[in-house]
Amino acid sequence: MLLVGMLDSPYVRRAAIAGTVLGVDFEHQSVSVFRHMDRFRAINPLIKAPSMVADDGTVLMESQLIIQHMEDVAGKSLRPADPAARLADLRATGLAVVTCEKAIAIEYERKRPEAIRHAPWLERVGDQLQEALAALDMVAGERWKSLPAAWTHGAIGAAVAWGFIRFTIPDAVPADAFPALAAHAARCEATEVFRNWPIDRESP
Repeated sequence: MLLVGMLDSPYVRRAAIAGTVLGVDFEHQSVSVFRHMDRFRAINPLIKAPSMVADDGTVLMESQLIIQHMEDVAGKSLRPADPAARLADLRATGLAVVTCEKAIAIEYERKRPEAIRHAPWLERVGDQLQEALAALDMVAGERWKSLPAAWTHGAIGAAVAWGFIRFTIPDAVPADAFPALAAHAARCEATEVFRNWPIDRESP
């Protein structure tokens, strides 16, 4: 099993961390969709990160589907078994994914020359990012005051999302704006599994 993509992508990093927690045996190749397009195209012509090459050669895309395959291979899930807790974790995962989407949208819009940036779009996406972070901060304060004995996708996704914001667009969100989420992310980043998959933009 091969996971392809740079660890500065929150989706690649989330999949790598989830796969490690699940105990799945996989190889990771740090390939950029920008700097290594030909190399990525040879693996997946759609040049989509993350991509995963399953053991039978099937190429999967989208982190949610890749993680689902990892769970199928592992024969277990990081979702809570209790229906109410499971629903809450699904919501938290969705909030984390939206947080990443909006942060990426801001980062990409900022890559455009300042004269052609669309201010109303940045404002709208920024508002959505703030709403998602506020909701995650509330969840973190209620559920993740200490690192859980068992990882969940929501807990992993939230920490990865906060780490991505601090790495890419730290000026867009004050470091102390969402203290419960920041504290949760700090606890996660201190663990071995997170340290094994650091955010990295400089890999070859």
